Amino acid sequence: MNGSGPGTAPALDRIAIVGAGLIGCSVGLALRTAGVADVALEDSDAARLRLAGDLGAGRPVEAGERGFDVVIIAVPPAATAKVLFELMNRDLGLIYSDVASIKTSPQREAESYGVDLARFVGGHPVAGRERGGPAAARGDLFLGRPWVLCPTAETAPDALATMRSVAERCGAVPVVIDAEAHDRAMALVSHAPQALASVLAAELGRADEATAGLAGSGLRDLTRIADSDPALWSQIAAGNAGPIADVLESVAGRLQTVAAALRAPEPGAATEFGELVADGNAGRARLPGKHGARPTTYAVLPVVIADEPGILARLLTDAGAAGINVEDLSLEHSPGAPVGLCELVVRPDQAEPLAAVLEERGWTVHPPSAPVSGR
Repeated sequence: MNGSGPGTAPALDRIAIVGAGLIGCSVGLALRTAGVADVALEDSDAARLRLAGDLGAGRPVEAGERGFDVVIIAVPPAATAKVLFELMNRDLGLIYSDVASIKTSPQREAESYGVDLARFVGGHPVAGRERGGPAAARGDLFLGRPWVLCPTAETAPDALATMRSVAERCGAVPVVIDAEAHDRAMALVSHAPQALASVLAAELGRADEATAGLAGSGLRDLTRIADSDPALWSQIAAGNAGPIADVLESVAGRLQTVAAALRAPEPGAATEFGELVADGNAGRARLPGKHGARPTTYAVLPVVIADEPGILARLLTDAGAAGINVEDLSLEHSPGAPVGLCELVVRPDQAEPLAAVLEERGWTVHPPSAPVSGR
């Protein structure tokens, strides 16, 4: 394979990406940023292909081109195996991978097509957004995120080594597991959360306008991914039905237990609900921190800001002048109010120095909150 030895990755000079949506375009942007010499894009939607190219994700694949070092298939899960078969017949590349969020069913379908599995590595960069299409693409989408690789029993060592290199070029962390383990994991960390966000958001559809108007940041955070594409998620659910059902049944059982306690006449509801929240604290503490690192504790510094153009930029400029990195921020502002609250998330040892600098520059700063775990 391209002259490489066993288990070694060939030079990644030419990479083709088939599918110029959110993930495909983001992969192209990441590879171009990493210095890959030639990234080419192919998509059945000419407008989408043109936009991805204008954004700098790559050039169009030319008619008759073949022999790319790697071909990454970024199409919906139900189409992955068929597209893989067609591209191999065109001899478009040496090594093939995909980005679908389910792995078992596309892999089995690929086997049924009789494709050369030695040159195929199932892949899934575990990153995304609730919006789709190239307009939502980001070159840093995969930074510090896991990029799962699911080789088959026939996958050649060179192919796996190559895809490790692709993931690393995109700033991701390669994780090698089998397809079934991947699908069980995704059911918990991705697929069931989509169902839970959607069912909670659907309750808003039945609420009156006054109730919906009271929604705060907590509900908005929980339902952010409810804006996802129904057609795509129908395919994902069909391809990973059993593992998703297992997680949803487990969640539903726990919620039914809490609901029964709330209905009961004896005073056990508060304890049951409190235990649920405590278990949630413990589970969330296992999530990795920024860029996949261990969770970090941060302080939240509240700063009062006026409702006027450029105010947030000025606040961040003043924070930067203090030599302090703002890890994250959130804004709370009531419509029509003359001021809002910006909460700056910083390392605990930096909260007081930042507060002192901001106060010197005329900002109204309140004492930092107790340290919180950052994700």
